[in-house]
Amino acid sequence: MLEKIKIYGIFQSMVMLIHMIRTKLMFREARLIRFPMDVRGKKYISIENGFTAGTGCRMEVYPTEGRRGVLKIGKNVQINDYVHITAIHSVIIEDNVLIASKVYISDCTHGSYTGQKQSNPVEIVKDRKLSCKPVLIKANAWLGDNVAILPGTVVGRNCIIGANSVVCSSIPDNTIAVGAPAKVIKKYNDVTGCWERVML
Repeated sequence: MLEKIKIYGIFQSMVMLIHMIRTKLMFREARLIRFPMDVRGKKYISIENGFTAGTGCRMEVYPTEGRRGVLKIGKNVQINDYVHITAIHSVIIEDNVLIASKVYISDCTHGSYTGQKQSNPVEIVKDRKLSCKPVLIKANAWLGDNVAILPGTVVGRNCIIGANSVVCSSIPDNTIAVGAPAKVIKKYNDVTGCWERVML
């Protein structure tokens, strides 16, 4: 506790203690949640040991049309301030994932814009039937500030997604991807031990 006081000061250490007590009341397995946090559909959310969250985060699961929505968060996952995660089908975040601030992760969207039954543009947007595809963020991935992870994507193991990127297709393991839409710009070479540029 004395070390915390040296780092944060007396007032902030007391605030941290209150956060820790609230954390254990809300999600016993979590390490620390900095409140406020907006949680909707808590019974469909599973969190493993070591989870930490910054302030102002929002996690929501809405089962719809016979789907049992699920949000699974693995061990030692850290999400920072103002992260928004929403699921109506499945969002899985594996172990040791680091998520920076203001990241948006969703497995759903209002309406359908591909395939057979597409939404009509004159429909009121909020009334369009939700469509969904599962999202998987594999172990040890790192998502930079303001990243958006869209439905149907897989972020590979050990990936880095650069700040302000929009991930709308799957990103392979051991790569760095940036941009909107996100494209792989580097891949780790096990032989050389270096991140090597990928020719676009």
